[in-house]
Amino acid sequence: MNNLSDTLIKIEKEKTDHQLRVYSNIIELIASEDNPTPLVRLNHLCPNPDFEIYLKMERYNPFGSIKDRIALEMLRDLKHEGKTVIEPSSGNTGLAIAAIANTLGIAVEIAVPRGIPEDKKLMLRLLGAKLWEADDALCPRFPSEGARGLVDAILRSPATREGYVSPNQYENELNVRAHYQNTGPEIWRQTEGELTHFFAGFGTCGTISGVGKYLKERNPDIKIVGIEPASSDHKLPGLKRITGLPPDLVPKILDEGVIDGREEVTDDEAYGTAVAIARKEGILVGPTTGAILAVALRYATTGAGIAVVISPDDAFKYGRFYADYLDRQENTNGN
Repeated sequence: MNNLSDTLIKIEKEKTDHQLRVYSNIIELIASEDNPTPLVRLNHLCPNPDFEIYLKMERYNPFGSIKDRIALEMLRDLKHEGKTVIEPSSGNTGLAIAAIANTLGIAVEIAVPRGIPEDKKLMLRLLGAKLWEADDALCPRFPSEGARGLVDAILRSPATREGYVSPNQYENELNVRAHYQNTGPEIWRQTEGELTHFFAGFGTCGTISGVGKYLKERNPDIKIVGIEPASSDHKLPGLKRITGLPPDLVPKILDEGVIDGREEVTDDEAYGTAVAIARKEGILVGPTTGAILAVALRYATTGAGIAVVISPDDAFKYGRFYADYLDRQENTNGN
């Protein structure tokens, strides 16, 4: 067992009182079945009273997103001794890995697309992570492109490969396990098993595969719906367009067998829905949440049910992105 595993096991064995909210380490705040992230009902945005929509508010993880869950799970078993941890990320996974690694004294480098929000780059710099910036594509077609390609080159090069190790969130089954063992059971308990629909984005595909598998085992009739950008050229960090990809380019951890539907969302629809959540519900979410909720609202136009929508993070890392959208809307309306 490596030193990281020893440390994490020690932390987990220490008594944690989630009622008093007193912790011996920041890692203990990462969501688990006995410390779930909140489920919040939307009361004004959904036009159909017979179709209840709840947001699973992953911003309440200590490092601000759903990726805290997988970062902890992947680092738990990573053999890192004497090496630097390096990972490609559109921001949230990198932030979580860097923060957890800081508590454990592990060196971290994160490769990001240049096009991610500057807010995320700043937070990574604040955490002390060395940044590698790749081309501007948020959604590269091939694993050999962009940030993933950059990390792959470092791991393969004879000059650098001995000094680095990567959790590889796109292929790591621990990404799926984190959601199968925690996020899925949380949702099932919080809805008392009455949910009828689950909505999540396609990114690394760990969330939809892990939660989807858990929920399908409890009730095969629950509809699992995946959301992707309408174009591979988009401004929805964390989402990936998988339609049209050759099978060998689809994230290896995606479990197609649990998916009941696949829906596309444009940037404008995603950002417009995110703005509507803020103005009608008072909830500040990232644009990816807007994309996922936009699809849930389509389903709400007919029928009845109880839906859970994954809200991966909050609005605060996307200030420039939202400013650009709001400026365009105001200019259009002004004309």
